[in-house]
Amino acid sequence: MRHILRQRDWIADPWRYLGEPDAGTPQHPDVIVPLAQLRGDPGHWAAPPGGRLGAALAVTDAPEALSDLLPRLALVAVEFPNPGDGRGYSQGRILRARLGFRGELRAAGKGVRLDQVFLLARCGFDVLELADGVDVEAARRALGRYRVAYQPGDPQVRLERQRFFA
Repeated sequence: MRHILRQRDWIADPWRYLGEPDAGTPQHPDVIVPLAQLRGDPGHWAAPPGGRLGAALAVTDAPEALSDLLPRLALVAVEFPNPGDGRGYSQGRILRARLGFRGELRAAGKGVRLDQVFLLARCGFDVLELADGVDVEAARRALGRYRVAYQPGDPQVRLERQRFFA
């Protein structure tokens, strides 16, 4: 069973990615679908049976491709395939600041490491799928590592950051 760090709480993940066992079943009705599949058959995903709908963005996906779908999405999972790939930060900022996404913004993948936790929260991510081997308590501490940021953030991200760090 996968666990996630949601606003400092380490919880069992209620979501399943399309293709995982029990995805879209009564036991796990909330499903995360890759953008390509959402776009490939939008009618099929118009109303997920009994659950909420989420989208998974690959590093090569443009967040703007979700703009017409955002009102139906409860979650967007952004892929971080390795610690050196920062495209997910930009995708998160675009989703929050430019597209106004208010749902759950999740950082997912092998690249979600301890040294990125603070920056991910600052970019508007409120849920983290930590990479294997990352210490949960250290990740919680990392959320409050810095009290001042050099770069100004936009007001929405600051509100998200306050909620996540509180």
